[in-house]
Amino acid sequence: MKATLWLNRMDIAGEVDKRLFGSFIEHLGRAVYGGIYDPGNPLSDEEGFRKDVLDLVRELDVPLVRYPGGNFVSGYNWEDGTGPKDQRPRKLELAWRTIETNQVGIDDFQSWAKKAGSEVMMAVNLGTRGPDEARNLVEYCNFPGGSYFSEKRRANGYDEPFGIKTWCLGNEMDGPWQICAKTPEEYGRTACEAAKLMKLVDPSIELVACGSSGLMMPTFGEWERVVLEHCYDYVDYISLHTYYDNEADDIGEFLAKSLDMDTFIQSVVSICDSVGAKKHSSKKINLSFDEWNVWYHSKKTDAEMEPWQVAPPQLEDVYNFEDALLVGCMLMTLLRNAGRVKIACLAQLVNVIAPIMTNGDKAWAQTIFYPYLHASRYGRGISLKTAPECETYTATSGRKVPVIETASVWNPEKKELTLFAVNKTDQPVELETSLEGFGALQLDTHITLQGHDFKEANTADHPDNVVPKTDGKTTVQGDRAHSVLQPYSWNVIRLK
Repeated sequence: MKATLWLNRMDIAGEVDKRLFGSFIEHLGRAVYGGIYDPGNPLSDEEGFRKDVLDLVRELDVPLVRYPGGNFVSGYNWEDGTGPKDQRPRKLELAWRTIETNQVGIDDFQSWAKKAGSEVMMAVNLGTRGPDEARNLVEYCNFPGGSYFSEKRRANGYDEPFGIKTWCLGNEMDGPWQICAKTPEEYGRTACEAAKLMKLVDPSIELVACGSSGLMMPTFGEWERVVLEHCYDYVDYISLHTYYDNEADDIGEFLAKSLDMDTFIQSVVSICDSVGAKKHSSKKINLSFDEWNVWYHSKKTDAEMEPWQVAPPQLEDVYNFEDALLVGCMLMTLLRNAGRVKIACLAQLVNVIAPIMTNGDKAWAQTIFYPYLHASRYGRGISLKTAPECETYTATSGRKVPVIETASVWNPEKKELTLFAVNKTDQPVELETSLEGFGALQLDTHITLQGHDFKEANTADHPDNVVPKTDGKTTVQGDRAHSVLQPYSWNVIRLK
């Protein structure tokens, strides 16, 4: 099969915000306890943070980590995770039915984030709590000193403010599973007033309002409209969440699901702009896709878990090769929509539906680690409009799916062009790319992840079963690049 792609340096989709490659750590399962925090383990530092995990997070260059939830945040009292550890309460955690020890809280987590080279994206509890506690938390984290909560922080050993600039106004508040779920009117009013108070404390922060919990939610669309009509003037982003599965074991349909993600994004953009037009506002609300991933492998095991344990294994999906291909497609979808999607968080980062896993004295990269790594490392710059001409296949649902999916990023400072591509078929695709306006380019490397059984995975004992290679076939002559995309493959073609 053959495909053609035209790339023009001036045909811009949007500037890539580095926060597009963010991630997420919730007080859930072994994400915190046994994941990033494991005191007593010889691999941990003086604060109890695993150094091997920190190394992997730094390798990914994660710019932003959403914390502490997730469903967890809707029942969370942030004060419980501050102050002396021996005085922190053990509590019933109702979202996931475990015991929360509060040995890690915002004090500890912001310290971990600094070590990881990441910013914190802090979520406030708009479930059991509300605007008052939200503004108090901003004061605790960001006010220099001389006020009640800033002095509490200083008394806890942190003289300098944390400087957290991105905040989530709750989590999935339309979901019936959510603690103290709300109607769009209830949430819209609460979010509006919380936003006003929080920005009075620190006008420099940016705020993310909750969108509906997924494209297929019965609340979708109407929820976004009503919420934004209440808080449009006070928030900067609205959130999107999505998870995909391959329970039908249908690779063609599975790899088509990134098309649904694109539809989701375009629909929310339309709603945001419609509300803005109704308000005669020149302001644009951008998107925060702050939960996305493949999630389904662990659901049967999770349903059998005994409640009220401390940090039991939960949502520990073992990712395989086909999962890595779809994650690559989802990353490309985010890049192609970088003009409006400014924040995104792969959910989650360690042990819980995560690219990084730990087990005792071992930490390793799952298959999905690699497309995330490549996008984070090479996807920063200017996203270009990318629409290849290629054949299609017919998915089980009857829809026509392009055989390849692509995204491209031009880094003007480094004068580098990176083309990302997934071949979704069992046949090689010869891709001819026209390169206009970039000057003389030459091939740096063509990275591939290919040639594996769909179900092949990395494990503690065999962490290198599925790893990328630099064996891709690309040649460049003048303003043309010719690449061979192997069957069912993730490709990163770097030109300098």
